[in-house]
Amino acid sequence: MAKGMFVKVAAIASALSVTAGCLALSAGSSVTSQLAAYTTPLTPGGVVVSGRFGHAPHVRFPAGNPPGGLVTDTVIRGTGPVLHKTDAFAMNLVAYKWHGHSAKLLQSSFRSGGPELATEPLLRGLVIALTGKRIGSRMLAILPPAYAFGSAGNPQTGVGPDDTLVFVIDLIERFPARASAHGVPVSSGGGSLPTVTAGAGRAGPAVRIPRTPPPAGLIVKTLIQGAGSRVARHQLVVVQYVGVNWRTGKVFDATWSRGTPFGFQIAAKPAQVIAGFDAGLLGVRTGSRVLLVIPPSEGYGSAGNQQAGIRGTDTIVFVVDVLGTVNPS
Repeated sequence: MAKGMFVKVAAIASALSVTAGCLALSAGSSVTSQLAAYTTPLTPGGVVVSGRFGHAPHVRFPAGNPPGGLVTDTVIRGTGPVLHKTDAFAMNLVAYKWHGHSAKLLQSSFRSGGPELATEPLLRGLVIALTGKRIGSRMLAILPPAYAFGSAGNPQTGVGPDDTLVFVIDLIERFPARASAHGVPVSSGGGSLPTVTAGAGRAGPAVRIPRTPPPAGLIVKTLIQGAGSRVARHQLVVVQYVGVNWRTGKVFDATWSRGTPFGFQIAAKPAQVIAGFDAGLLGVRTGSRVLLVIPPSEGYGSAGNQQAGIRGTDTIVFVVDVLGTVNPS
């Protein structure tokens, strides 16, 4: 299934992912850079990047053709934690396609509303360029077709089979694949609400639905109280979650099963997630685990979600770990 498919209203396109479908700071973040602004020396690819971390870079292309091989360069060297291959990470980026003597902007998070969360699988060239780099870095990556979408290109993003891709990426914060809430336990639910316990292995929390009718309205209950800043409108929110259908008691979606967190912009217009997810997480402190009981009117409405086995009358339950937030650019 697509990342966050049963939470999101619609997918967000990104040139970062192999499958081409994707998405400034909060407490707990550690973005530090040795240089506030820097201009690259002439790289082997001839591309020059200037500007400050966290601000849209200026990218200058040479008059000639793209280089034939992979080119990577650290434009600004960060001093934060090292990014591992399996980590999700919050980032800002600009992406260009370079063909012949012309380059065209494909995507800019600086123009589209803020940072995005990048998760596996990434393009091969980006894995090489970013793995082992420190948070707070600005990276330049020039990817020939063999390190990007290959001979097929990617029509969805307008990338042809002979196009070279150029990325400038600011690494803002890393989120390990198995990250979870790290606050103080205050409740496990229960009574007329679902009971939440630790799951087996790496399955995430286990949810047991009571033998009672679901509540009529949205319920938000804190299970683990985090100590971070409160989730605010328009931030990038990074979470782990498990979703359960109250009627069947069965899990229909879980980030823990996919092995990577999920990110979305909260209170976005148009909405990026179902209404109950948006409303339930506003004001929650980072590091917390919360139980959301979402009625149909704030979930998938009368249409339900056939792929997830959710009927138009089904109440759905989420247990959500709020890992972190990133402010808009």
